Amino acid sequence: MKVLVTGGAGFIGSNFLNYMSSEHPDDKFIILDAMTYAGNHKHLITFRKNPNFHFVKGSITDRALLEDIFKMGIDRIVNFAAESHVDRSILDPDIFVKTNILGTQILLDTAKKYAVERFLQISTDEVYGSLGETGLFTEETPLAPSSPYSASKAGSDLLVISYYQTYGLPVTIIRCSNNYGPYQFPEKLIPLVIMNALNHKPLPIYGDGLNVRDWLYVEDHCRAIDLVMQKGKVGSVYNVGGNNEKTNLQIVKMILAELEKPESLITFVKDRPGHDRRYGIDATKIKKLGWQPQYALEFGLKKTIKWYVENQGWVQENM
Repeated sequence: MKVLVTGGAGFIGSNFLNYMSSEHPDDKFIILDAMTYAGNHKHLITFRKNPNFHFVKGSITDRALLEDIFKMGIDRIVNFAAESHVDRSILDPDIFVKTNILGTQILLDTAKKYAVERFLQISTDEVYGSLGETGLFTEETPLAPSSPYSASKAGSDLLVISYYQTYGLPVTIIRCSNNYGPYQFPEKLIPLVIMNALNHKPLPIYGDGLNVRDWLYVEDHCRAIDLVMQKGKVGSVYNVGGNNEKTNLQIVKMILAELEKPESLITFVKDRPGHDRRYGIDATKIKKLGWQPQYALEFGLKKTIKWYVENQGWVQENM
């Protein structure tokens, strides 16, 4: 099996490659990454001497480059490539539309031309918008994105489904909750709080800190992707969540307690525009395929904190 992994030098993509190299050592992987701020060559060090891995620097918006790659004989695609930070999308929506929508469309076109056997789109629960105090997102929840980032991901999801409906391209979409774990870019909440706390810096928390997210350890997400790639139904959407709903303030306090740092470091700042209040995932559909999250939040968070404490050099290079 030859798998094209776009965005493979990023946080989830590189963790996925680590997982797949162990679980499917005979498969071959083409890694395509534009190496923006979120991509890191060090994520791919373990693959450089492995003949089953081949790295290509470039963007999914480059049609000619994609043509060259697909001529290598791609069987499956896992599309992680995306601009993904909400705050950045508020400041500069253009690149989000270009990469997440136009890039996905070009990738779909090329996949259709070369008749790939499966196109797996990695999306986000943010496309559903915000929940009230009760209820969960299901795969049937209408899309109602609140930010330029989530709107661009919703647009790319709709394109993916349209290529199934119109052209019969064998696609599947995974919408995941908030991932955390090693190698996450330090602008995200958990690594930012860990590093600021270690350096006794203020911890900026939006609004009242009571926005709720469902937290998913990245390895659990990788197992879900692998399962859906093998057993998922073509044309379907699968929600993947960790069943770990916590407020941002609760997450910050858990990190401070683990690091034995004072809660006085918490600083509330002006809320960002369009900040969704709550996300919650109903993962019943993928659980019927045999998936269950293996990491309780307390254990996964301890493991994540330990990694950042032991790899502060990596973090400083990416701050």
